[in-house]
Amino acid sequence: MARREDDASTAKATALLRSAGQRVTKPRVALLACVIAAGGDHLSADALLDQVAGSDPPIHRATVYRTLEGLTAAGVLRHVHLDRGLTAYHLADARQLANHGRPEHLHAQCSQCGQVTDLPAHVLGDTAARIRRVSGFRLDASHVALSGRCRNCAETGAL
Repeated sequence: MARREDDASTAKATALLRSAGQRVTKPRVALLACVIAAGGDHLSADALLDQVAGSDPPIHRATVYRTLEGLTAAGVLRHVHLDRGLTAYHLADARQLANHGRPEHLHAQCSQCGQVTDLPAHVLGDTAARIRRVSGFRLDASHVALSGRCRNCAETGAL
């Protein structure tokens, strides 16, 4: 990441932590700056650990996991469970926070290439309500990715 982008991500991370009432620590700022710099990408804890490996001071693996858990619990980050048990993180968007934690988007992951695609929350229509009527089960589809094939893999006929 270029120095100017790094400074902007760090400043935004610091402001976001303060606005969420979180302590501003070097590990929190470093991890959150990486998530911010990634744009809308969904990053695993290991990918984030790789990105902060050169931090000064170094950030321990356990600190990365604790920090991600804490930022998720505070509503700063959201996580989604992807294929093969991988958990990925992204920023919770401001509309979602104002919407009392309800998801602003869902996720779909290509079973061929692994690409994660954001989907609007309404894409499932009344599916959650129907599931609840039939079984009493309250669906939270924001924490898991729907599985299938992306447009590119489907069009190329990849298996």
